[in-house]
Amino acid sequence: MSPPLDSQLAAYHSRIERVLAQCLTLPDCGTPQLREAMRYSVLGGGKRLRPVLVYLTGESLGAPLERLDAAATAVELVHVYSLVHDDLPAMDDDDLRRGRPTCHRAFDEATAILAGDALQALAFDVLARESGGLAAATRLEMLRILARAAGTGGMAGGQAIDLASVGRTLGAAEVENMHRRKTGALIEASVLMGAAAACAGGETQSEALKRYGTDIGLAFQIQDDILDVEGDAALLGKSTGADAARCKPTYPSTAGLAASRQRALELRDSAVAALAPLGERGRRLADLAHYIVSRAQ
Repeated sequence: MSPPLDSQLAAYHSRIERVLAQCLTLPDCGTPQLREAMRYSVLGGGKRLRPVLVYLTGESLGAPLERLDAAATAVELVHVYSLVHDDLPAMDDDDLRRGRPTCHRAFDEATAILAGDALQALAFDVLARESGGLAAATRLEMLRILARAAGTGGMAGGQAIDLASVGRTLGAAEVENMHRRKTGALIEASVLMGAAAACAGGETQSEALKRYGTDIGLAFQIQDDILDVEGDAALLGKSTGADAARCKPTYPSTAGLAASRQRALELRDSAVAALAPLGERGRRLADLAHYIVSRAQ
């Protein structure tokens, strides 16, 4: 019998914390301050949703955890680098992240920029190394998935749209496009890299997982938008109401809270339906979709 979902997620969380800490020992890091800023940013807590998705997808499809460590590490390093840069004065100018001062506040702006740059480079280095018995072709495919998710078609492009949209009124479709890129692309990539590590073949299964990743990625960000309006700052580890204060378009500001909740539920149901070709192997992924739209942090 499989362990309960919360126990399984806790085990994945503990595993990625150990793997990340080992990855960030960094004996030759230029300066001690750069190493400390990188460790401070990565090892300061967080939901670890993206590595959890790598582990949960890959293990559901039969991959041993050792084959999933590199992808789980790489996607979290890219995610954290994006947070470090998003918090900078030139971007969102945030003072608090995960209940602690943001990297540029704890250190300085130049160090934060370098820490983000170095974390991104480290992510691709980790993924390119021989590890866990992954074939070279599999590692190359993972590199391609992660690079596309982090680039102009994904996270970076979504952040550019976000910055360009301050003070503007966007339609729901435009907000969804921004969210699918800025947040959703990396979540989808986590699912696809987990599947790649498991050597999960078949066009039907691949399309099912891609649709699942796309839908939960957007649902996650819509729930984040909702929590920015009515969430508990103590649970979130960051200030609420920040998007409204900056006149940034969000799903609730565009469609209202009721429609936002309904859209998140629609996406959850679509994600769960997409898993039908996986049969019982998709059960835990379906459970996670339910968790994503019901979370309070």
